[in-house]
Amino acid sequence: MPKLIPEKDLRAIETVVRSQPGAISAREIASRLPSALSHRTLQFRLKRLVENGRLVRLGTRSRAAYSLPPIASEPAPSEITIPLSKRSIRLEAALKHPPQTRTPVGYHRDLLDSYRPNSSAYLELGTRIELGKADRPRTGQHLAGTYAKRILQRLLIDLSWNSSRLEGNTYSLLDTQRLIELGASAEGKGAFETQMILNHIEALRFLVEGVDEIGFNRYTICNLHATLANNLLPDEQAAGRLRRIPVGIEGSVFHPLEVPQIIEECFDEILGKAEAIRDPLEQSFFAMVHLPYLQPFDDVNKCVARLSANIPLIKANLSPLSFVDVPRSLYTRAMLAVYELKDTSLLRDVFHWAYTRSAARYAAIRQSLGEPDPMRLRYRDDLRELISEIIRMRVDRKSASGHIERWSEARIDAGMRERFCQAVESDLLALNRENFARFRVRLSEFEAWWQVWSGEAGPGFD
Repeated sequence: MPKLIPEKDLRAIETVVRSQPGAISAREIASRLPSALSHRTLQFRLKRLVENGRLVRLGTRSRAAYSLPPIASEPAPSEITIPLSKRSIRLEAALKHPPQTRTPVGYHRDLLDSYRPNSSAYLELGTRIELGKADRPRTGQHLAGTYAKRILQRLLIDLSWNSSRLEGNTYSLLDTQRLIELGASAEGKGAFETQMILNHIEALRFLVEGVDEIGFNRYTICNLHATLANNLLPDEQAAGRLRRIPVGIEGSVFHPLEVPQIIEECFDEILGKAEAIRDPLEQSFFAMVHLPYLQPFDDVNKCVARLSANIPLIKANLSPLSFVDVPRSLYTRAMLAVYELKDTSLLRDVFHWAYTRSAARYAAIRQSLGEPDPMRLRYRDDLRELISEIIRMRVDRKSASGHIERWSEARIDAGMRERFCQAVESDLLALNRENFARFRVRLSEFEAWWQVWSGEAGPGFD
């Protein structure tokens, strides 16, 4: 989680902003503070205040100015309302109170120790059956990860954007799509936000493409954290490493464990119990509860939990959980209920609604895509490797067929070779600026190849 900043320091900045009738620049704030701060320290604290909704940033870069947010603190009328149980409604109301009025608590290991895989259950049997009925994405294939690979391009956009959004990232959905498909950073967005989105993309690819090797083990979760935290942590060595320092959670009275040995013990216990759970939906929710509750890493713990929740879903060919339309404020309070009250009710309601919505979304997408071709499924990596090679080597139309045949003779079974070559040629003929990113080539590489391939600029290049 983010480093703990003394509340008095944040309030001092708020007091300066409050004293002005309009917006005020960072330089003006610095000149009015009772204690001098370095430019970097002030920027970090302003960023934290903006992320927590305590200040509003106007403008970008050197022209940025800050003001107090509108008085209203409740969700806007247009925000989606998630059905909640009576218990969850009471929890949410209690957690809207200022942190100063709530009782400080620490980590209670009994929440983990008391859980018995396949005997205990956070999701009742009726809930799991209901979610199973909502999830109809079966592909007819038995290979793990088939479904996620089939909708990967859409999933990359949805999950990368929504998971980052829940962390306060201000990229729009369209910005995210452009970054994924064209490699274009959004205008006016900082490097931190761009890096967060890119890390999510790589982390999701790691899970989907490595589906046969991933699970609830150190290899998967630590590498998942290293990917999500890449270039985002003050200590670069902390990426993928279990936490050795105390952390605090902004806006919460919860104090996570501080002893590294106990953190490691609980981490291994979480992984062991998660791996033992047979029901993929229960596995998914268990990860969403216990990984952030332990805070095993220096930061990015909730991101790790959200992507880890997809591990059993991907492996079981169930609908992925992309958190589409989940209100950030409600998700935050659901996590606070776990942290401070050891109560999973509110998070369970959020999970139920989010999963149902994701299942409906991806069932519709799958229906529009049709069933996957078994040959393409089997040779998916070979198809991508060969087509990316043709693009990078700038192979022209005249030479393409011979290049494909020579390549496939050394790699593809004789009985599938003709169909494979036809598939490669078909994909090459269908390539354009809107669909080449799946082959992991840069825009500059594609444009250079296109000039050779077509002899003209091609559609969409003006």
